[in-house]
Amino acid sequence: MQREFMEYDVVIVGGGPSGLSAAIRLKQLNESLNVCVVEKGSEIGAHILSGAVLEPRALNELLPEWKEQGAPLKTAVTRDEIYILRDTNSAIKVPNALVPKTMHNEGNYIVSLGNLCRWLGQQAENLGVEIYPGFAASDLLFNDEGAIAGVITGDMGVSSTGDHKDTYTPGIELRAKYTLFAEGCRGHLGKQLIKKFDLDKGKESQHYALGIKELWEIPAEQHQPGLVVHTAGWPLSESNSHGGSFLYHLEDNQVVVGLITDLGYENPHLSPFDEFQRYKHHPKIKQHLEGGKRIAYGARAITKGGIQALPKMDFPGGLLIGCDAGTLNFAKIKGSHTAMKSGMVAAEVVHDELSKKPESQGETLAFTQAFEASWAYQELYAQRNFGPAQHKYGNILGSAYAFVDINLFGGKLPWTLTDPSPDHARLKPAKDCIKIQYPKPDGKLSFDKLSSVFLSNTNHEEDQPCHLQLTDANVPIQTNLVQFDEPAQRYCPAGVYEVVEDGQGKRFQINAQNCVHCKTCDIKDPSQNITWVVPEGAGGPNYPNM
Repeated sequence: MQREFMEYDVVIVGGGPSGLSAAIRLKQLNESLNVCVVEKGSEIGAHILSGAVLEPRALNELLPEWKEQGAPLKTAVTRDEIYILRDTNSAIKVPNALVPKTMHNEGNYIVSLGNLCRWLGQQAENLGVEIYPGFAASDLLFNDEGAIAGVITGDMGVSSTGDHKDTYTPGIELRAKYTLFAEGCRGHLGKQLIKKFDLDKGKESQHYALGIKELWEIPAEQHQPGLVVHTAGWPLSESNSHGGSFLYHLEDNQVVVGLITDLGYENPHLSPFDEFQRYKHHPKIKQHLEGGKRIAYGARAITKGGIQALPKMDFPGGLLIGCDAGTLNFAKIKGSHTAMKSGMVAAEVVHDELSKKPESQGETLAFTQAFEASWAYQELYAQRNFGPAQHKYGNILGSAYAFVDINLFGGKLPWTLTDPSPDHARLKPAKDCIKIQYPKPDGKLSFDKLSSVFLSNTNHEEDQPCHLQLTDANVPIQTNLVQFDEPAQRYCPAGVYEVVEDGQGKRFQINAQNCVHCKTCDIKDPSQNITWVVPEGAGGPNYPNM
């Protein structure tokens, strides 16, 4: 099929922190470069979800005058509180002196990462970057030598049966000398690139968590701007699962609250969504939300394997950057600053390569050495043992290990902990696990999935091919249901997957219109039978202020 095409020096897939930072840095280095950012969301920021407390180090380097330029960093952190939740009612406050220093947030800001990306997008456009929201990069382009030569955007106007509707518009080729992949956690194309170029050879299995978040508007008398609260323990501890929570007081009487569930959990009866709903009833959390109104909801997977699982980030014709590779610092529960720095380093390496004469330009960029020389990599290396320690010893003892490793030895202990088992392989048979009975939501602090998805403003063109693809349609009922009571109906935070019983027996139903693009199914399915691919461009959530 002959497609229309556009040619650029650099194409960047994804309008998140790493992609936009790369675009800005490229234009700062050479304003004549033709740079394009393609973003599957309806606008920049529509699909961005993060806690988020931002460490401004990378932003200070990228745009030193960000305050004068109106960056949406309005709430500086004023104090940290960390609690161990023991059960449904009790908690222990962790003294600051015993907290790993990576959890201290002096000098950081509580932000909406979506709004920060909207602002970064404006800065990029002011520099001449072409940004195309609503266009999903669906396929890879290769040249005759097998190197990446760009991407193909998805066709529009294709029916669920694959037929062309009256609105059919074929995707176009975005050709580039170099292509940067910044799709975020478990990127659709990044996953293909890792497999094709064997980028994870010699690396441990990547690890993930699911972050579920709500935005609340609370009474003014309860508002404490700049307060950062983190917890560990209950409710996840009841099922011997790992993770933690966050609650941040933003500006304008708003609070964000969320639960991060490690996707290495073993009990297939566990529902991260329902764990989050009951977590909000703990007195330490309830006091911040009571009398308030929930105004937004969302969920997103988090890449947290650290450098042990970090794939090779360069390959012929392109780079993996940010969370598409896995640059999040789990010890800090932060990834925006390291993602931004990876994008900036990528831009500098690409610029240097493009500055050469065409005949001396190489196909594979010398990125690895440059990234490993950066403070971002050095930070990840120093805190490499935090995640494995959490898995190996649990949240409490794991944090104690991190205190010794990071606070006392500066991350220089002469060994690296391993964590080789992939998350999808950790589920135990349902019959061997305690079934969890979750309370019904009260409609005040806790809610159901469908009303939550409504607040995410999720929308997909209904008559389009399903973007949640099953390798074998028989697996959910014949294998997963028998062994694991089909965990997809619980690990999905948007009610996409259901086991429905009718006159012909049980069947697996996919409500793809509900999908908030969190990627949990692609990660946690025990049979690795579900593949998430991009839907029609602009589909998915439209997050406000998230």
